[in-house]
Amino acid sequence: MSSEPLLVGRVIGDVLDSFTPSIKMVITFDTKKVFNGRELFPSTVTAKPRVEIQGGDMRSFFTLVMTDPDVPGPSDPYLREHLHWIVTDIPGTTDATFGREIVNYEIPKPDIGIHRFVFVLFKQKGRQSVTPPSSMDHFNTRTFAAANNLGLPVAAVYFNAQRATAPRRR
Repeated sequence: MSSEPLLVGRVIGDVLDSFTPSIKMVITFDTKKVFNGRELFPSTVTAKPRVEIQGGDMRSFFTLVMTDPDVPGPSDPYLREHLHWIVTDIPGTTDATFGREIVNYEIPKPDIGIHRFVFVLFKQKGRQSVTPPSSMDHFNTRTFAAANNLGLPVAAVYFNAQRATAPRRR
């Protein structure tokens, strides 16, 4: 597990501070596995993904955050970040369906350019109340983690998506 692709993709820097991944997180939309930098079509990410946590144990609990740091567009992301999903109290060795969804999954709909959609996993100090942010716009993963005493991430992965182009008419 390396954080190198997260550095290359500027996820470390734009969204996260440097960290050492210590948990394996597998994210799948239907049959499409998410790996750093993979491009997925908006049509394949309309339903929330399956998020499996491999590592930790049943006494460990995790919080998953999904965010888009490229709003409204990657060349001028002045609305950075837009929150897409938060699930808390996910027991280790299970998947996100066992957690508590505190922010419902919002379908990625990038307007301008190629957007990064980042999944970040934090290990909780125990079962704890994680407070949902007041807004999904201008979300800040670092501030959210600090406010909820989550510390540095234990895993992160991102995919790219751009607006589906309409068929051209002649």
